[in-house]
Amino acid sequence: MNYFKSDYFTYINNQLHCENVNLTKLAEDFGTPLFVYSKKFLVDRYKELDEAFSSINHKIYFASKANFNLSVIKTFYELGSGVDVNSAGEFYRAIKAGVNPKDMLLTGVGKTDEEIRLGLEKGVFVIKAESIEEVYVINDIAQELNITAHVAIRVNPDVDAKTHPYVSTGLAENKFGIDSIYAYDMFLECSKLSNIELVGIDMHIGSQITTVQPFVEAVIKMAELYKKIQYAGIPLKHFDIGGGIGVLYNDETPFTPKELADKLIPIFMQLDAEIMFEPGRFLTANGGVLLTDVLYTKTNSLGKNFVVVNSAMTELLRPSLYQSYHHVQPIEKIDNIDFQADIVGPVCETGDYIAKEREITMVGRGDKLAIMSAGAYGMAMSSNYNGRRRPAEILVDGSEFKVIRSRETFGHLIFDEDTHI
Repeated sequence: MNYFKSDYFTYINNQLHCENVNLTKLAEDFGTPLFVYSKKFLVDRYKELDEAFSSINHKIYFASKANFNLSVIKTFYELGSGVDVNSAGEFYRAIKAGVNPKDMLLTGVGKTDEEIRLGLEKGVFVIKAESIEEVYVINDIAQELNITAHVAIRVNPDVDAKTHPYVSTGLAENKFGIDSIYAYDMFLECSKLSNIELVGIDMHIGSQITTVQPFVEAVIKMAELYKKIQYAGIPLKHFDIGGGIGVLYNDETPFTPKELADKLIPIFMQLDAEIMFEPGRFLTANGGVLLTDVLYTKTNSLGKNFVVVNSAMTELLRPSLYQSYHHVQPIEKIDNIDFQADIVGPVCETGDYIAKEREITMVGRGDKLAIMSAGAYGMAMSSNYNGRRRPAEILVDGSEFKVIRSRETFGHLIFDEDTHI
């Protein structure tokens, strides 16, 4: 079978390691399902993006929705990153990780009044608005608090990012942002509000984008709008291109940060603006694996093979939700023939699978598998469906590791419940 190519997850004496830590040993000591992350990967990806744009004024804000573990957030914050939070819960997590609110962006298409008030009271760097009605609400709450709200407006540039429709966010048909044809008038209208200071323009055209051209097209459109708004007397200060940088899951050929910088920096140089980024997947996806045990194998009357594992859509939803590809390989290299099988979980849904019709080394009960590229949108999208307990998470640093989240207990499942009616 083919093995996922990685400098951070490699076989040493036929045993898969994360950096210098044996994953078989982790699986045996802490059980499975188990998320394992490489700290070196996180650090290297952040530095790669940061250095690519070092010639211009810029700031990276880690999109915590991709992986909201406190230790992961703290790792990026200590490198100089800010944090993009999409809810009061993500704000709470960032605070617990030691992040100062002034280093946070409060984002999201449907913020509640309570979340807006929280952001204003705690002094987040900026609130990103996605409708004129939301700006009115921000203004009203800011008036009540007798403060001025720093607001950026997310503009939808109507650019096709050529990605999965569920993670496409830059088309006019999507729910996100303001249509670009209305944006200029909206900036003018909102600039008249008493407790609003418009500080920036924001875009985010989608996730898992593997070609530079959609970014170039969108940035050119938004740069012209940025200059037009400034010329109208609204002193914008920053230009946020969002996230969406694609990564390798299977056979993609994603661009590098340097390739993106080479195309975008000449455009940014025309603007008097701090350039902001909100990467999530790029910083974490290939820095994590989900370890799992083979429970059973079987073959049906049609000759179809199934490998039943103890990980499910409750740990990794992406295959069921997006039909996403994740490479699956044995933790211990086995000298067996390959066969084709569906790799499925124990949850009571036909859609509960990790891989379909996948060529894999023939495995059996008790073998351990690594589901690759699980560092983004794995634990963050996990659930307790079927009464399943969320797995533990481990962060590896060279030859050392730490349990950065313990496996949930049964007590977690019924926290604050009782049987009184």
